[in-house]
Amino acid sequence: MPHDVIATCPVCAGELSVTRLRCGDCGTTIEGEFSVGRFGRLNREQLALLESFLRSRGNLRDMERELGISYPTVRARVEALVRALGFGPRDEAEAVEAAAATPSPGTGPVTGEAIEAGRREILERLARRELSAEAAAEAIRALGRETR
Repeated sequence: MPHDVIATCPVCAGELSVTRLRCGDCGTTIEGEFSVGRFGRLNREQLALLESFLRSRGNLRDMERELGISYPTVRARVEALVRALGFGPRDEAEAVEAAAATPSPGTGPVTGEAIEAGRREILERLARRELSAEAAAEAIRALGRETR
């Protein structure tokens, strides 16, 4: 039974490369240095998130329901997935805006629970170094302003 290819060295965390490919049908073998590609570098959790994103056609609310996690958590994980795929971080102003995002108009009032979930997500992003301390502080302040 074939195993998934790992893309990160378990010793030093460097990027691994594939050096040999073999056809299971005819036995042809090709040797060289091959990249696993950007999708091969994703871990299982990131692949599951990508699959959910595709199943939901990019609808984060559907992903929230499917994965059983909060909307801010879905947004943060999708943002982390985008970066993991090499599409680069958003600029700081966009990051603050995204971190402070509250439910869109028409989804009902912003509850204390939603604000707390937003705060938690901002602090998680700070811990993962996705936001600077200043950006996290501004995002938390923005959460309070959005509810007034």
